[in-house]
Amino acid sequence: MTVEFVAALPVLLAVAAISVNALTYFGWCAAFDDDFRDSVRVYAASPAYGQGVGDTCALIERALDERLDAENVSASVSAHGVSAGHTSFSATLEYMPTLFGLGLKSEVMGVALPKLSHTEELVVDCYKPGVLL
Repeated sequence: MTVEFVAALPVLLAVAAISVNALTYFGWCAAFDDDFRDSVRVYAASPAYGQGVGDTCALIERALDERLDAENVSASVSAHGVSAGHTSFSATLEYMPTLFGLGLKSEVMGVALPKLSHTEELVVDCYKPGVLL
């Protein structure tokens, strides 16, 4: 019985580490989606006078960084214009898997371990005071 346990323990630990990372990643993705949509509605739907798209992206990214407070999670925001005055905001979440909360190396034997990424996009019509469409 001890031999079977010793043989199965590394496999069980690997499955547990993968399961914990998958569930943690799914949780971060769900929180990121909600936070990104809220931030776009707050900062992009009605920008301040003289505030450009770049300033809005910086505000959204700062809000996401405050809410996603972890070492292995990062967010980036970009925007581009689409037709009829609408602006498309796109945000990417990057998650680096961990070993039960402990950091992992970014490469093993010369092979780089990729980060998991999740992208969300939202198109809004930015209100411009005094401008008639």
